[in-house]
Amino acid sequence: RVEFLTAYQDTAYAQQYSAFVEKVRAAEAPHASTRLTEAVARYLFKLMAYKDEYEVARLHTDKAFLDRIASQFEGDYKLHYHLAPPLTAKRNDKGELVKRAYGPWMLSAFGFLAKLKGPRRGPLDIFGRSEERKTERALIVEYRKCIDELLTTLSAEKLAQAVEIARIPEEIRGYGHVKDRHLVAARAKWAALMAAWRGAAGQRKAA
Repeated sequence: RVEFLTAYQDTAYAQQYSAFVEKVRAAEAPHASTRLTEAVARYLFKLMAYKDEYEVARLHTDKAFLDRIASQFEGDYKLHYHLAPPLTAKRNDKGELVKRAYGPWMLSAFGFLAKLKGPRRGPLDIFGRSEERKTERALIVEYRKCIDELLTTLSAEKLAQAVEIARIPEEIRGYGHVKDRHLVAARAKWAALMAAWRGAAGQRKAA
């Protein structure tokens, strides 16, 4: 996962991930468990490796991917792409992004875009201005803050509850409007689980 995140963005980004996972590991170790660490390692990675325009470009220009495509066809062939970039795609009557076809020239555009991942999350990231990308970045921060809160009152008795909360990103599936729908449901479950966690912590303090 560290290697993937290094390719996805850079070494510093990958180190943020590994440092946070190690912090969870250290907090969980006194309870003779690695369940929470494993959950955080999996789902923080999922959130940090969100598939934006730069990542789509990187994956489509990956040599292994292109070789796999080439092995499935003989002679001349052309690739066409069906995409719905949040920044430029039109929406239907339901407000959902509509995919449109892009010709073979898109591979060259992908090659150029894949080299521009540096500005990701910065002021020069034009794709990062869409609501979808803002939400994905905010989720990473929100998830880390949530885990930090769990660690402050973590105990062997509450470990299973903490793991369930750490697995919330599993509920956030799909892309575009599908992901938005799942996110609404996931947030409701997340809020309920955190309310239960905080309620239990408050009862112990009162006792």
